[in-house]
Amino acid sequence: MEANSQRFVAGHVSGLPRSGIRDFFAIVAAMPQAISLGIGEPDFVTPWHIREAAIFALEKGKTSYTDNLGLLRLRHEISKYVENNFNLSYHPEKEVLVAVGVSEALDIALRAVLNPGDKVLYHEPCYVSYSPSIKLAHAQPIRVGTSSEDQFSIDPDRVADAWEPGCKVLLLNFPTNPTGGVTDKVKLEKLAKFAVEKDLLIISDEIYSELTFEGNHTSIASLPGMRDRTIFLHGFSKAYAMTGFRIGYACGPQPLIEAMMKIHQYSMLCAPILSQEAALEALKNGQPALARMKEAYQDRRDLIVERFNSIGLECHLPKGSFYAFPSIQSVGLESIDFCKGLLQKQEVAVVPGTAFGPSGAGFVRASFSTSYERIIEACDRIGKFVDTNK
Repeated sequence: MEANSQRFVAGHVSGLPRSGIRDFFAIVAAMPQAISLGIGEPDFVTPWHIREAAIFALEKGKTSYTDNLGLLRLRHEISKYVENNFNLSYHPEKEVLVAVGVSEALDIALRAVLNPGDKVLYHEPCYVSYSPSIKLAHAQPIRVGTSSEDQFSIDPDRVADAWEPGCKVLLLNFPTNPTGGVTDKVKLEKLAKFAVEKDLLIISDEIYSELTFEGNHTSIASLPGMRDRTIFLHGFSKAYAMTGFRIGYACGPQPLIEAMMKIHQYSMLCAPILSQEAALEALKNGQPALARMKEAYQDRRDLIVERFNSIGLECHLPKGSFYAFPSIQSVGLESIDFCKGLLQKQEVAVVPGTAFGPSGAGFVRASFSTSYERIIEACDRIGKFVDTNK
């Protein structure tokens, strides 16, 4: 008789849903002829000089562990970059931690500050890992909905309404995956004031900040009084097309970084040294390539938004990231049914908005991190699907 191994799985893990994105793209993987607008990573290859830095490091025999916090040379460069681009000052030896992507940085930040039963405010639609990561830290996620009416910016009044006793953290992500929403400085100032009033810690995931197309990106950590109550998360995956290198970082007050480092050193030890060497090169010499990729994304964004609106799928202009988030409510299908039908009948893959939380119902996420020509062809096919389902 086969043993029931499921009984060994922890209850708080057993109750987690599988990622809606991963399940959907398991289907897409079996359709190589399909056009995918679903992938959440740049279509560009990592710039050669960054890859070359990793190759050269390997040739030089750099295959060892590094300091738990990361190479000090890299931490110095991160400190300079963050000061120059975000107006934030962090001590490279004490207040910067190099992680295995922003995903790990977020995980250890939550585990470092949350006690069982604590509550975390976060805005939705959001990146798929936020709510599960909070639950894995034995805390309670409190979602704050955003809407297309204000282009998925966060409303400080909604945050205040959602607050309840036991809230310890406010988790922010701007520009936002999946909506491309941003939040202006006035709203950030209101959120900062609220955080002080309620003594909230801010965890700010700003991985898409370089891909801000309108206006200037402002980090909430740079506002008066916020540096010492904010953990700033950033990385290299999106701006430098380095997703496979799995390299990111966290900056914050020394006691918080020290707490995160304890978890990091016991569970991960350090980020891969070759990825750290590549990241160092990206910060030193990667700006021209970043600018070229950003320009291409902006051109594609303008194209895909215009096409969506022209075929009857209302779509706001995302001010950051490389995602469009059109409404499919005019078609009269649920998000998952729209995506499955589009894939089956027109062989185009987009992600159902519900993969990013209940607030994503009636929307789909379409990545424009693919070629101009493929976006045109995909939109032609989406138009045919919409016409046959109205």
